[in-house]
Amino acid sequence: MNFDIICFDCDSTLSKIEGIDELAKNVGLGDELAELTNAAMNGIVPLEAVYEKRLALIQPKQADIDALGQQYIAEIVDGVTAVFATLQAQGKTVHIISGGLRQAILPLAAYLNVPEHHVHAVDIYFNEDGSYKDYERASPLARTGGKADIVSQIKGQHTIAVIGDGKTDMEAKQAGAFVIGFGGVVDRAIVRELADIYITAPSLTAVLTHIL
Repeated sequence: MNFDIICFDCDSTLSKIEGIDELAKNVGLGDELAELTNAAMNGIVPLEAVYEKRLALIQPKQADIDALGQQYIAEIVDGVTAVFATLQAQGKTVHIISGGLRQAILPLAAYLNVPEHHVHAVDIYFNEDGSYKDYERASPLARTGGKADIVSQIKGQHTIAVIGDGKTDMEAKQAGAFVIGFGGVVDRAIVRELADIYITAPSLTAVLTHIL
C-alpha cells in the first residue's frame, strides 16, 4: 500500500515514554496516574474522564514541560529518524497527532523536521510565573474520538495511514484511515484486535513496508 499522508502518535510510538506519566513521577504520583493513562489507552475509560484529573493533580510548570520536550528526544524509539527521513525524501506528508501536550512535543517535531502546523496536540497554558494555569479544554484530542476528527480535517481526497499504540489511535478508522498498531513499546490487546495491521518489532522501521 502507498499512502499520501502518514500520521504518527507520539507517546509510546515515536518516544518510549508516556509524557504525562513522566510529569506525574516528578510529583510522586507516577504509579497512580500511570494506571489512569493505561485505562484510557486500553479503552477501559474515556480519555476525557482522566485528562483534566491528571493535569489538576500534577500541576506541571513550564520548566517541567521544557524538560519533558528534551526527554521525548532522548527516549526516541529505534528507527524513528530513519522512518521520517525516508518518508520526507519520498515527498510524503507527515503529521503528529497526539493527546499529549503540544509544547512538549514541538521539540521532537523540530528534531524530525516536522513543521509546527503538522503537530496536532493539546496546548497547555501557564501563569506569568511559569506555574500551571489550564489546558486547551476545547481540543478534540483531549477526548474520545478526537483523533478521528483531526484525520477528517487533514485527509481531504488523500489516502491516509495512522500509526499508534493506543485505543485512541484506532478511532482514526472512523475517518477512513488505515491504522497500524505499534506494539514495539507497549503491547495492548485492544490495539492488536482493532488495528488493520499490528507490529510488535521494537523498531519503527517495520512500518515502512506497510505504508510505501
